[in-house]
Amino acid sequence: MKTTIVTALLLFLVSNLFSQKTKESEVPKTVIDAFNTNFSGVKAKSWEKEKDGTYEVDFDLNKTEASATFNADGTLIETETEIAIGELPKAVSDYLEKNHSGKKIKEVEKIVDAEGNVKYEVEIDNKDLLFDQQGNFIK
Repeated sequence: MKTTIVTALLLFLVSNLFSQKTKESEVPKTVIDAFNTNFSGVKAKSWEKEKDGTYEVDFDLNKTEASATFNADGTLIETETEIAIGELPKAVSDYLEKNHSGKKIKEVEKIVDAEGNVKYEVEIDNKDLLFDQQGNFIK
């Protein structure tokens, strides 16, 4: 019984280290207004306040899972959009084939920052692999 309680407590603490679910009513108006301006007609599914003070909103964009991160002043930092594996640059596919052949890819996202720079994130074995726009491995 003690082990179960300790495990539950640890899971709760770890989940709150990086972000915390936030009610929309607790999100600054500047952030909500920026979301509505950048994604007109799109409904927010959930909000999180990140440890660094930014806000991340999850939503569906043209039937695709997406998220956007904003500073508290409403400045858009980046968007992440789920994409199909086939949409990755060839260099990413080649890297995955060479270094992670046979492993199950859980999720693939295209990340675009406020300046339009693109990165790709691939989740394999609960690890996120990050690639630049050309498909070069970053980390």
